[in-house]
Amino acid sequence: MPRRPAPPVMSEELREVYAALLERAPENRIEPDLSRIRRAMELMGDPQNGYRTIRIAGTNGKTTTARIIERILREAGLRTGRATSPHLRSPVERIAIDGASISEEGFVQAYRDVEPFIEMVDAESLAAGGPRMTFFEVVIAMTYQAFASAPVDVAVVETGMGGTWDATGAVDPDVCVITAISYDHQEYLGDDIADIAGEKAGILTADAFAVIGSQRYAEAADVLRERVIELGAQAAFEEEQIAVLERTPGVGGQLLTLQGIAARYDEVFLGLLGEHQAHNALLAVAACEALLGDGETPLSSDVLVTALAEVTSPGRAEVARQAPTVLLDAAHNPDGAAVLVETVRENFRFTRTVGVVGILQEKEADRILEILEPLCDDIVVTQSSSPRAIPADRLADIARDIFDDPDRVTEAASLPDAIQAAVDLAEQRGGEFGGVVVAGSVTLAAEVRELLGLGDDEA
Repeated sequence: MPRRPAPPVMSEELREVYAALLERAPENRIEPDLSRIRRAMELMGDPQNGYRTIRIAGTNGKTTTARIIERILREAGLRTGRATSPHLRSPVERIAIDGASISEEGFVQAYRDVEPFIEMVDAESLAAGGPRMTFFEVVIAMTYQAFASAPVDVAVVETGMGGTWDATGAVDPDVCVITAISYDHQEYLGDDIADIAGEKAGILTADAFAVIGSQRYAEAADVLRERVIELGAQAAFEEEQIAVLERTPGVGGQLLTLQGIAARYDEVFLGLLGEHQAHNALLAVAACEALLGDGETPLSSDVLVTALAEVTSPGRAEVARQAPTVLLDAAHNPDGAAVLVETVRENFRFTRTVGVVGILQEKEADRILEILEPLCDDIVVTQSSSPRAIPADRLADIARDIFDDPDRVTEAASLPDAIQAAVDLAEQRGGEFGGVVVAGSVTLAAEVRELLGLGDDEA
């Protein structure tokens, strides 16, 4: 039986640094003002200007798109930095150099490098009646400093929330990518999809090549197009200049034909599951074409074939175990849940599907469960170790209202017990072809990965 994952083993210095970061305003609470991060970078000598940058915004798909971009660029011979969030188990995962998480020593050093400047900005802000720098602002300052110290040739940077006021905006990008936009973080970004799209469009600049993914909502597409036109920026829009022309699902991935900005790429294998990953790959290819050849020079066939075949995206439609199959996905909003359902139905023929679901308090738990209900014959409701997790008993009450038979809902506050219960249900009621689908939050996916013995994964 799996045991509850222990907190990640950290050195004493890393624990101290992480504790100091956690004392600041949390990651899910933003202060919509770039003055603090820009002031910190200015005091540091603007290290973020020492390398080229691709900046990525959107609701779903940012992390995977970032990992694919970075993998292509590394295969092309460039030294890369990657900034993604949130982390799965350890904060060092947020900063990657050449595809691997920075060392604990490197993370601590990055903090020590920026600490005196952060203290100066805190003092200036407090004197003016403002807040201290937030957790995310400090981590981004550390990230940009670590990239400069490496040094990297290109940084691939995922926004944390929104775009206009996101701390990653201290950099002037060479390429901007916007993935599909949907409803999430409405308390900060607005309840109207056009408002949310407006915040995401805040990453676009006149001097950066824009790569715009297909949008489910016409209002979002209109906002993005109007912003590109207003800026006069070079741009490639999915389903216009770029497209997924053909897609054939296969074992362990899918065969794609992609129309990039500069060329068509026939029958390249992507080692990730799901139609959404094909579109993430398309945006990544276009972004790399824009960066490496201004959208006019095709990518090397050898580079692309190797990069797409070998790229990984932990916790995103990830097969974590066989017999029975256990599939992990961070799906933490309704659109993410819907994509997960499509991916499971396309790639698996489970005789019985058992869901393991844990959701954070600020998320739309009822909508996520409603979307998962047709897929899951049974569901085991649990909670991660996050203090923001909905307690299992309360989430179970919501699930019982949605699932037509209370016998389909099992409550297990202990995550190891939840996984064991789901595996037992899949085997007992589905035989050798039963499957378990874990979804609901990044934290949940991370802890299940650890329970199942999966370590850090390089892109």
